[in-house]
Formats: sequence, structure tokens, C-alpha cells
Amino acid sequence: MISFLAPKRSAAALLTQAITSRTSLTGLFSTRSDMPSIPGSVLEPTSSPRPKVQESVIRKMTRLAAQYDAVNLSQGFPNEPPPRKVRLALAQAVLSGNVCSDDEGSRLKESTENDLTESLLRLLREPSADGLKSSTDELNQYSPPMGRLDARRAVSQYYQRLYGYCVSEDDITLTLGATEACATALRTVGSPGDKVVLFEPFHELYPSQCGIFYLDPVFVTLRPCYEKGTWNYDEKELSDAIRGAKALILNTPHNPTGKVFREEDIKKIVELCIENEVYIITDEIYEHMCYSGTKHTLIPKAFPDAAKWTLVCNSLGKSASATGWRLGWCLHPPHLSDTYRGVHDQLVAMAPHPMQYASLAYLNLPIEYFKEVLPVRYLHRLQILAEALQNAGFGVIFPEGSYYLFADYRNVEALKSLSPMDAAMYLMKEVGVASVPGDNFYGKSLDGEHFLRFAACRSMTDIEKAIEKLKVLNAK
Repeated sequence: MISFLAPKRSAAALLTQAITSRTSLTGLFSTRSDMPSIPGSVLEPTSSPRPKVQESVIRKMTRLAAQYDAVNLSQGFPNEPPPRKVRLALAQAVLSGNVCSDDEGSRLKESTENDLTESLLRLLREPSADGLKSSTDELNQYSPPMGRLDARRAVSQYYQRLYGYCVSEDDITLTLGATEACATALRTVGSPGDKVVLFEPFHELYPSQCGIFYLDPVFVTLRPCYEKGTWNYDEKELSDAIRGAKALILNTPHNPTGKVFREEDIKKIVELCIENEVYIITDEIYEHMCYSGTKHTLIPKAFPDAAKWTLVCNSLGKSASATGWRLGWCLHPPHLSDTYRGVHDQLVAMAPHPMQYASLAYLNLPIEYFKEVLPVRYLHRLQILAEALQNAGFGVIFPEGSYYLFADYRNVEALKSLSPMDAAMYLMKEVGVASVPGDNFYGKSLDGEHFLRFAACRSMTDIEKAIEKLKVLNAK
């Protein structure tokens, strides 16, 4: 142990000693208060209560849905395939192992589905390189940790094409989905004991990731206004929460409420964050699913002064119906790029290489796919499911975006006296429809005690089957 009179040593030297001797940093000091500030270092938890880290309740409900043969409207993943052209690009990456040109993005953009199919058939007819002859392979092996250059350029061009926003490929990292993008962002800007502002209801991963990194979540509650059909927060509650915080996570369009934060709302959030030097971490995986005339706001484009404070996390998982591919990205300010990539490298090494290649086909899909197809893909399913829930007695505010219905069951006779988990299990076992208990999305308020979340991203067959099953509640 180092005494107070010991020669002063650099934080880096102390960190090296802790690592090489397999001891914690706190073991090198007489008291915790003697420890130096080491930005970006891994410290033991502070005296603040550590958020609970647990298995996903949402994924648990999916497993139970299979066990009880219920229609799975719990976990928010589609059960319809990605665009055919994107799947063909993935198949080519895996089968060929190599790129076909110096500009694969343009080649895939200009190729028809028939062109790609013929290319695959030629590959399948080739003799197998099973060790009997020499063959090379690139796309099934490691990529650079930050992702393929052509794929990062494709992400950059995607933002230029859809938002008129210019971002360098040097400030883009391909990630293991938006989940890892968000986790790496938190670790990049946060140190143990830092506060992170979360709007509740929230996706369960946010407080869990805070717990993993010993960050302290501070909650700002969104509350329903049925008269106006909106979810609103108290501005003073937000202002108080941001004061002294390190970061704020903004998910818009929002899961589970479907709220789309308007540009005027975001302007207030941005001003508060800049004033208090708080980083904004956005989760934008539902960006193209905006309804009723609402529009998604890309913060660094709409508010250039906030660009250096904003980390944009996104993924092709929901928009491409490819949640199992785990391919996402983060746009990070230049001064954070090295740190972000270092954390990403040590956490996951890289995003799956074949999926990086296939993202070239996704990111170069016709603009109509993003502006015309995705905004209406789930709209009818949401409408008919919302009507069925209302007929059963649920209170529903129709979402402005995403593909969830966050429904109040206080007027459903069979459910109104039950806890959220008991209500969800009743629906699962007795009705045959899987949902997620509402209290899973709250950390402070008790508002979630009378909500269930339903995902309308499943096939029309599944939605219609669930609607038929829900009719049993009408008579109770």
C-alpha cells in the first residue's frame, strides 16, 4: 500500500500496477478519497446504490410465449425476412468470402436481385475449396475493429442522402447492434458514480448498462395525457435531473410509449444539455417509423452546436427486419472517436464481418424504402391491434412512432386487480397472447403498475390471431 509520503506517481503508472498485480485501484490507496481521477478507467463501484443488472424480462416473456404456445407480442422483433437483396448480399459474403469489385456499394446498388442470384448460383457450382487447393477468404474473418471502410462510408452517405448531414467515416464505428453502440457510448463518456438521465418508461437495457458501468440513473417520467393523445414530461423535473449529470439517453421514436420527441422539445433538451455540459446519447432504431405527420429529428443536423455533445446510436435491426444480425453503428464527435473505438474494441472486437458487407446493400436501398415503405409497414397492424385492445377495455394512446402499444389495463375486468407480471401471465396462459409487464419499464414512478406492452411488429397472421384471442376479454 502506498503511504501519503510516497513519491507521487502518474495515474497511468498506478493503473498499470493495478492491472499487472491483479489488484483493484482502491487497494493502492489508504482511503478511497486518496484515489486520483483517471478518466476512462475502470474503478470499483461508488457508494451510490448500484442499479440492478439482471436478465432481460422482455426476452424471458418470449421464452414463456414458446412454452405456453402463446402469440408472441412481447419482444419487439419482426418475424418477417429482411429485403431479398440484402439477404442475397449476405449469402454472397459468406459463400464467396471476397469482394467482387473496388466499389461494392455501387455494384450492389446497381445489381438486380436476379444478378445477385445468378452470382450465387455460379458460386455454388464452383468446386469446393475444402483444403485440397488454395483459397483466400476475407469476409468471414476479422474486419478492422471499427468496421470496414466501405461500410462506414455507406453509413456516412446514408446520412447525407436522408438528412443532408455530413459525417466523416472516421467518426463512425460499426457496432454489435445499437445495444453495444449505446453501452460503448456510456462507457466512453461516463465514469463510476456519474449520473445518467433516462426518460421513463425506458427500454430495460439502459439502467442495466448503467449498472454494469457503475453509473447512477436519474429518471424523468413521461406521463400519459389521454385527452391530447400524448406523453409529456415535467420541464422542471428534467432540468433538475440534468443538473450535475454526465449524459442523457434520448430514445425517439420512443419505446414503449411511441412518443416522437418534436423538434421544439428536443431544442429545450439540447439547450439544457449544452448549458450543463451533458452528453446526449440517442437511440434512433425506429427513426423511419413515424406516423401522423411526425418527423424524426437528427440532433447534430438540426442543432449543430450540439454535435460535439451528441453520440448517435442506430442499427439496421428493426428497419431491415434483421434483428439477429447484430449490426449497428455510432456517430461520435471527433474528440471522442479514439476512446469510443478503444472501448468498442475491448468489449466486442468488431461487428460481424459478413453483416457489415451486407449492410452495403441495405444502406443503398432506394430512398423510397426508408421514406415510403417503413413509415407505413406497421401502421395498419398497430391500428387493428389498438382497436382490439380498446374493445377489451384497455386504455391506449395511439403511438406517434415505433411499433409498440403501451396499454393501461385498469378497466379490463379480468386483469384490473392483478400486478403487471400476473396480468401478463394471465394473458399468456388463459388468453394465449404474450406481452411485457409495464413495471419493467420504470425505475422511479409506480405508473407502470397498470400497463402492459404489446409489439405490433409480428406478421399480419400473428396479429390477427392475437386479435381473435383477445376477444375472450370482451365478455369478462
